[in-house]
This record gives sequence, structure tokens and C-alpha cells, in this order.
Amino acid sequence: MRIGFGYDVHRLVEGRDLIVGGVRIPHERGLLGHSDADVLVHAIMDSILGALALGDIGKHFPDTDPEYKDISSIILLERVFKLMKEQGYEIGNIDATVAAQRPKLALYIDEIRANIAKVLETELENINIKATTTEELGFVGRKEGISSYCVCLLKKFSPGQ
Repeated sequence: MRIGFGYDVHRLVEGRDLIVGGVRIPHERGLLGHSDADVLVHAIMDSILGALALGDIGKHFPDTDPEYKDISSIILLERVFKLMKEQGYEIGNIDATVAAQRPKLALYIDEIRANIAKVLETELENINIKATTTEELGFVGRKEGISSYCVCLLKKFSPGQ
């Protein structure tokens, strides 16, 4: 088994869609980034890559490469999943937290979990997503950005899989 940790943060700006966990969330601002800036999926990818000792998403999908401009982070997660399978691992579980003062994300958690579970070819019970505020403290509390933290447990394929 291997454990990985991921963290990501993006600034909130006008003129961008807000995408979290592959779900478009209605909000007056979205996250700034080279890709769709899906802060949750970026943290999940970094946790998986970390568990595999394969670096981070910047190494695999550099923001200087035009191929990744405005790309869906779900597509990038599919590529990380392929790397994970090639290394002989599957998801044990994922536990992630999104820190956002606004908007409230509770209504979207089930859809987000389903998106992640589908891409990672795992049971829904293996994906836990939480949302919290920072009680109006820091850049998240000032509504300047959103951050996400993730830990994952990867396990070797069972014999016969």
C-alpha cells in the first residue's frame, strides 16, 4: 500500500466557470488557471502521483504547454489513473476537503463523488469529499480563492485482477 497527499489552490476571478470535481457550480466567479483550474481534481491527482513517487501535476501537465490550455481536469485525472494502473495500483480510498467560503458546495458533493469514482474505476464508498469554510479567515475566508487537500491510499492489484 502507498499513501499520497495533495494540495492545490486557485484564485477566484470573474469571467471563468467554477468547476469543482468536474461539476460546473453556479457562481459569479471561477478559478483562474491554465487548465479549467479544478482545485479538487488537482489535489486528487497530486495525491495519487505522490503515492506513486511520480512527482506532481506540474511535471506531467506543465502550464507552459498549450496542449493543456483550458483542458478539463477530468481528462488529466484519466491520464493519472492510467499511470496508476500501469504501476499496478488501484484506489484504496480517497479523502478530500475543499475549503471555500462561497459558494456552498454541499448540494454538489454526491455528483462530485460519482464523477471521481467513475474516472478512478472504484466504488463510490471509496471516495469521500468534504466541503468547509475557513470561518472568514485567510484568502479563502476573504473569498479570494479556493483550496483543496487530499489524501489517498493506493493498493496493489489483487491477484487475478
